[in-house]
Amino acid sequence: MHFAYVIAGSEATGGAGIQVDLKTFQQLGVYGMGAITCIVSFDPENNWAHRFWPIDPAVIAAQFEAATAAQDLDTVKIGMLGTPATIDVVATALASKPWRHVLVDPVLICKGQEPGAALNTDNALRQKILPLATVVTPNNFEARTLAGLDRLDTTADLVEAGRRILAYGPQAVVVKGGIDFPGPDAVDVLVQRSPKAAEPSVEILAAPKVGQERVSGAGCTFAAAITAELAKGSSVSDAVRVAKAFVTRGIQARVRAHTPFDTVWQGA
Repeated sequence: MHFAYVIAGSEATGGAGIQVDLKTFQQLGVYGMGAITCIVSFDPENNWAHRFWPIDPAVIAAQFEAATAAQDLDTVKIGMLGTPATIDVVATALASKPWRHVLVDPVLICKGQEPGAALNTDNALRQKILPLATVVTPNNFEARTLAGLDRLDTTADLVEAGRRILAYGPQAVVVKGGIDFPGPDAVDVLVQRSPKAAEPSVEILAAPKVGQERVSGAGCTFAAAITAELAKGSSVSDAVRVAKAFVTRGIQARVRAHTPFDTVWQGA
Protein backbone atom coordinates (compact mmCIF):
# COMPACT_ATOMS: atom_id res chain seq x y z
CA MET A 1 0.00 0.00 0.00
CA HIS A 2 1.29 3.45 -0.95
CA PHE A 3 0.27 6.60 0.92
CA ALA A 4 0.29 10.29 -0.02
CA TYR A 5 -0.60 13.28 2.10
CA VAL A 6 -1.97 16.63 0.97
CA ILE A 7 -2.19 19.99 2.74
CA ALA A 8 -4.52 22.20 0.72
CA GLY A 9 -7.74 24.19 0.51
CA SER A 10 -11.24 22.85 -0.01
CA GLU A 11 -13.29 23.86 -3.05
CA ALA A 12 -16.98 23.07 -2.69
CA THR A 13 -17.83 22.14 -6.30
CA GLY A 14 -15.24 19.33 -6.33
CA GLY A 15 -13.36 20.86 -9.25
CA ALA A 16 -10.20 21.96 -7.45
CA GLY A 17 -8.32 21.75 -4.17
CA ILE A 18 -8.16 18.80 -1.82
CA GLN A 19 -11.20 17.16 -3.43
CA VAL A 20 -9.26 16.85 -6.70
CA ASP A 21 -6.11 15.71 -4.93
CA LEU A 22 -7.80 12.83 -3.15
CA LYS A 23 -9.67 11.72 -6.28
CA THR A 24 -6.40 11.73 -8.22
CA PHE A 25 -4.58 9.73 -5.56
CA GLN A 26 -7.37 7.15 -5.59
CA GLN A 27 -7.34 6.78 -9.37
CA LEU A 28 -3.59 6.17 -9.33
CA GLY A 29 -3.77 3.52 -6.62
CA VAL A 30 -2.56 5.62 -3.70
CA TYR A 31 -4.26 5.96 -0.30
CA GLY A 32 -4.81 9.67 0.24
CA MET A 33 -4.94 11.64 3.48
CA GLY A 34 -5.16 15.36 3.98
CA ALA A 35 -5.42 18.54 6.01
CA ILE A 36 -7.68 21.44 4.96
CA THR A 37 -6.05 24.88 5.17
CA CYS A 38 -8.89 27.07 3.94
CA ILE A 39 -12.29 26.95 2.31
CA VAL A 40 -12.86 28.52 -1.10
CA SER A 41 -16.43 28.71 -2.31
CA PHE A 42 -17.43 30.22 -5.63
CA ASP A 43 -20.26 32.75 -5.45
CA PRO A 44 -22.90 31.96 -8.11
CA GLU A 45 -24.64 35.26 -7.33
CA ASN A 46 -21.48 37.26 -8.10
CA ASN A 47 -20.19 35.89 -11.42
CA TRP A 48 -18.70 32.86 -9.65
CA ALA A 49 -16.12 34.97 -7.82
CA HIS A 50 -14.04 33.42 -5.04
CA ARG A 51 -15.08 33.53 -1.40
CA PHE A 52 -12.21 32.71 0.96
CA TRP A 53 -12.16 31.57 4.60
CA PRO A 54 -8.91 30.48 6.31
CA ILE A 55 -8.87 27.60 8.81
CA ASP A 56 -7.50 28.33 12.28
CA PRO A 57 -3.77 27.38 12.36
CA ALA A 58 -4.33 25.28 15.50
CA VAL A 59 -6.88 23.20 13.59
CA ILE A 60 -4.41 22.70 10.74
CA ALA A 61 -1.75 21.56 13.23
CA ALA A 62 -4.21 19.13 14.82
CA GLN A 63 -5.07 17.61 11.43
CA PHE A 64 -1.36 17.15 10.69
CA GLU A 65 -0.75 15.55 14.09
CA ALA A 66 -3.54 13.02 13.60
CA ALA A 67 -2.59 12.01 10.06
CA THR A 68 1.14 11.63 10.69
CA ALA A 69 0.46 9.59 13.83
CA ALA A 70 -1.88 7.28 11.93
CA GLN A 71 0.53 6.45 9.09
CA ASP A 72 4.23 6.68 8.28
CA LEU A 73 3.85 9.40 5.65
CA ASP A 74 6.84 10.47 3.56
CA THR A 75 5.30 12.12 0.46
CA VAL A 76 3.23 15.28 0.66
CA LYS A 77 1.63 17.75 -1.72
CA ILE A 78 1.24 21.37 -0.61
CA GLY A 79 -1.58 23.24 -2.31
CA MET A 80 -3.32 26.46 -1.32
CA LEU A 81 -2.17 27.86 2.01
CA GLY A 82 -3.76 31.29 1.90
CA THR A 83 -2.27 33.28 4.79
CA PRO A 84 1.16 33.87 6.39
CA ALA A 85 -0.15 32.29 9.61
CA THR A 86 -1.08 29.14 7.71
CA ILE A 87 2.32 29.08 6.02
CA ASP A 88 4.03 29.37 9.42
CA VAL A 89 2.16 26.41 10.90
CA VAL A 90 2.64 24.27 7.77
CA ALA A 91 6.37 25.06 7.58
CA THR A 92 6.74 24.11 11.25
CA ALA A 93 4.78 20.91 10.74
CA LEU A 94 6.82 19.88 7.70
CA ALA A 95 10.06 20.49 9.59
CA SER A 96 8.94 18.21 12.42
CA LYS A 97 9.58 15.01 10.44
CA PRO A 98 11.62 13.84 7.44
CA TRP A 99 10.01 13.72 3.99
CA ARG A 100 11.13 11.77 0.97
CA HIS A 101 9.22 14.10 -1.36
CA VAL A 102 7.52 17.47 -0.90
CA LEU A 103 5.59 18.74 -3.92
CA VAL A 104 4.55 22.39 -3.85
CA ASP A 105 1.80 23.55 -6.18
CA PRO A 106 2.07 27.29 -5.45
CA VAL A 107 -1.17 29.26 -5.29
CA LEU A 108 -0.47 32.98 -5.63
CA ILE A 109 -2.84 35.91 -5.12
CA CYS A 110 -6.13 34.24 -4.25
CA LYS A 111 -8.96 36.31 -5.72
CA GLY A 112 -10.79 36.26 -2.40
CA GLN A 113 -7.98 38.06 -0.57
CA GLU A 114 -7.02 41.70 -0.26
CA PRO A 115 -3.95 42.56 -2.40
CA GLY A 116 -1.71 43.43 0.57
CA ALA A 117 -2.53 40.20 2.40
CA ALA A 118 -2.00 38.23 -0.78
CA LEU A 119 1.45 39.76 -1.33
CA ASN A 120 2.48 38.91 2.24
CA THR A 121 1.34 35.34 1.63
CA ASP A 122 3.33 35.12 -1.60
CA ASN A 123 6.49 36.35 0.09
CA ALA A 124 6.09 33.90 2.98
CA LEU A 125 5.60 31.06 0.49
CA ARG A 126 8.85 31.93 -1.26
CA GLN A 127 10.82 32.12 1.95
CA LYS A 128 9.44 29.23 4.00
CA ILE A 129 7.87 26.63 1.70
CA LEU A 130 9.67 26.61 -1.67
CA PRO A 131 13.08 25.74 -0.13
CA LEU A 132 11.53 22.52 1.26
CA ALA A 133 10.28 21.29 -2.11
CA THR A 134 11.36 18.33 -4.16
CA VAL A 135 9.17 19.59 -7.02
CA VAL A 136 7.40 22.92 -7.62
CA THR A 137 4.63 23.08 -10.25
CA PRO A 138 3.81 26.73 -11.06
CA ASN A 139 1.36 27.63 -13.80
CA ASN A 140 2.09 30.35 -16.36
CA PHE A 141 1.09 33.24 -14.08
CA GLU A 142 2.78 31.78 -11.00
CA ALA A 143 5.98 31.06 -12.92
CA ARG A 144 6.12 34.61 -14.29
CA THR A 145 5.54 36.01 -10.81
CA LEU A 146 8.10 33.81 -9.06
CA ALA A 147 10.71 34.23 -11.81
CA GLY A 148 10.18 37.96 -12.32
CA LEU A 149 9.45 37.61 -16.03
CA ASP A 150 6.86 39.60 -17.98
CA ARG A 151 6.03 36.92 -20.55
CA LEU A 152 6.53 33.23 -21.26
CA ASP A 153 6.21 33.07 -25.04
CA THR A 154 8.84 30.48 -25.97
CA THR A 155 10.20 27.22 -24.65
CA ALA A 156 13.39 29.09 -23.79
CA ASP A 157 11.30 31.42 -21.61
CA LEU A 158 9.82 28.44 -19.75
CA VAL A 159 13.31 27.03 -19.17
CA GLU A 160 14.59 30.37 -17.90
CA ALA A 161 11.66 30.64 -15.50
CA GLY A 162 12.42 27.17 -14.19
CA ARG A 163 16.08 28.03 -13.65
CA ARG A 164 15.16 31.17 -11.72
CA ILE A 165 12.67 29.36 -9.51
CA LEU A 166 15.29 26.72 -8.71
CA ALA A 167 17.18 29.52 -6.97
CA TYR A 168 14.56 29.44 -4.18
CA GLY A 169 15.84 25.99 -3.23
CA PRO A 170 13.64 23.24 -4.73
CA GLN A 171 15.18 20.23 -6.46
CA ALA A 172 13.00 20.45 -9.57
CA VAL A 173 10.51 22.83 -11.20
CA VAL A 174 7.80 22.01 -13.74
CA VAL A 175 6.81 25.23 -15.51
CA LYS A 176 3.38 24.79 -17.09
CA GLY A 177 2.85 26.87 -20.23
CA GLY A 178 -0.85 26.09 -20.22
CA ILE A 179 -3.51 27.68 -22.36
CA ASP A 180 -1.63 31.01 -22.35
CA PHE A 181 1.40 29.56 -24.12
CA PRO A 182 1.38 30.45 -27.85
CA GLY A 183 0.80 27.70 -30.38
CA PRO A 184 -1.27 24.53 -30.67
CA ASP A 185 0.52 22.56 -27.93
CA ALA A 186 0.30 22.59 -24.14
CA VAL A 187 4.00 22.74 -23.27
CA ASP A 188 5.50 21.95 -19.86
CA VAL A 189 9.19 22.14 -19.03
CA LEU A 190 10.89 20.13 -16.27
CA VAL A 191 14.06 21.81 -14.98
CA GLN A 192 15.85 19.61 -12.47
CA ARG A 193 19.05 19.83 -10.47
CA SER A 194 21.59 17.22 -11.49
CA PRO A 195 24.01 15.82 -8.89
CA LYS A 196 26.52 15.01 -11.63
CA ALA A 197 26.36 18.25 -13.62
CA ALA A 198 26.84 21.92 -12.88
CA GLU A 199 23.78 22.91 -14.92
CA PRO A 200 20.25 21.60 -14.34
CA SER A 201 18.78 19.12 -16.77
CA VAL A 202 15.85 20.14 -18.98
CA GLU A 203 12.99 18.02 -20.34
CA ILE A 204 10.27 19.38 -22.60
CA LEU A 205 6.81 17.75 -22.61
CA ALA A 206 4.19 18.76 -25.15
CA ALA A 207 0.70 17.57 -26.03
CA PRO A 208 -1.93 19.14 -28.32
CA LYS A 209 -4.15 21.61 -26.48
CA VAL A 210 -7.65 20.35 -25.79
CA GLY A 211 -9.81 23.32 -26.74
CA GLN A 212 -8.96 26.95 -26.05
CA GLU A 213 -10.74 27.45 -22.72
CA ARG A 214 -9.41 27.04 -19.19
CA VAL A 215 -10.50 23.92 -17.33
CA SER A 216 -10.78 24.01 -13.56
CA GLY A 217 -8.65 21.54 -11.65
CA ALA A 218 -6.04 20.86 -14.32
CA GLY A 219 -3.17 22.18 -12.22
CA CYS A 220 -4.35 20.43 -9.05
CA THR A 221 -4.77 17.16 -10.92
CA PHE A 222 -1.34 17.42 -12.54
CA ALA A 223 0.43 18.13 -9.26
CA ALA A 224 -1.51 15.43 -7.39
CA ALA A 225 -0.69 12.87 -10.06
CA ILE A 226 3.02 13.67 -9.76
CA THR A 227 2.70 13.29 -5.98
CA ALA A 228 0.98 9.91 -6.29
CA GLU A 229 3.64 8.59 -8.65
CA LEU A 230 6.44 9.83 -6.40
CA ALA A 231 4.75 8.06 -3.48
CA LYS A 232 4.87 4.85 -5.54
CA GLY A 233 8.60 5.23 -6.07
CA SER A 234 8.79 6.78 -9.54
CA SER A 235 11.52 9.21 -10.52
CA VAL A 236 10.55 12.85 -10.90
CA SER A 237 10.84 12.60 -14.68
CA ASP A 238 8.66 9.50 -14.91
CA ALA A 239 6.11 10.96 -12.49
CA VAL A 240 5.79 14.13 -14.56
CA ARG A 241 5.23 12.13 -17.74
CA VAL A 242 2.50 10.01 -16.16
CA ALA A 243 0.86 13.15 -14.78
CA LYS A 244 0.94 14.87 -18.17
CA ALA A 245 -0.90 11.96 -19.80
CA PHE A 246 -3.32 11.64 -16.86
CA VAL A 247 -4.39 15.28 -16.91
CA THR A 248 -4.67 15.34 -20.72
CA ARG A 249 -7.18 12.47 -20.55
CA GLY A 250 -9.02 14.26 -17.76
CA ILE A 251 -9.34 17.45 -19.80
CA GLN A 252 -10.57 15.50 -22.82
CA ALA A 253 -13.31 13.95 -20.65
CA ARG A 254 -14.10 17.21 -18.86
CA VAL A 255 -17.17 17.59 -16.67
CA ARG A 256 -19.78 20.16 -17.73
CA ALA A 257 -21.56 22.26 -15.10
CA HIS A 258 -23.66 25.37 -14.59
CA THR A 259 -20.40 27.22 -13.89
CA PRO A 260 -18.72 29.28 -16.64
CA PHE A 261 -15.89 26.72 -16.71
CA ASP A 262 -15.62 22.95 -17.10
CA THR A 263 -13.64 20.73 -14.73
CA VAL A 264 -11.19 17.87 -15.16
CA TRP A 265 -12.57 14.33 -14.79
CA GLN A 266 -10.02 12.31 -12.83
CA GLY A 267 -11.92 9.11 -13.62
CA ALA A 268 -11.08 9.29 -17.31
